[in-house]
Amino acid sequence: MFVRNKDRDSRKMLPGVELKTLVHGDVTLLAEFRLKKGSSIPSHSHPQEQTGYLVRGKIRLEIGDETFDVEPGDGWCVKGGESHGAEAVEDSLVVEIFSPPREDYLS
Repeated sequence: MFVRNKDRDSRKMLPGVELKTLVHGDVTLLAEFRLKKGSSIPSHSHPQEQTGYLVRGKIRLEIGDETFDVEPGDGWCVKGGESHGAEAVEDSLVVEIFSPPREDYLS
């Protein structure tokens, strides 16, 4: 499968948070998140494992009881069912993989 960037649309998930599903297969989904400075993703959990990479900006990431100040090039992994949330310290670009794919990110 090959998907061109021009064929994908982003959608507003929360104030200051946009999601673009880049591509997905049977067992993984690749997504791009753009976060405006000051925006946040409240603590939540889901059954999918989630691995991520900060392309640019700076975020404060909470995974379980730990908080991390994430800078470009840093990565993380959130186990399925683990509580996590984020705050954008700067305008930021995040790329994440979900396995299995999140059905709510497919439409």
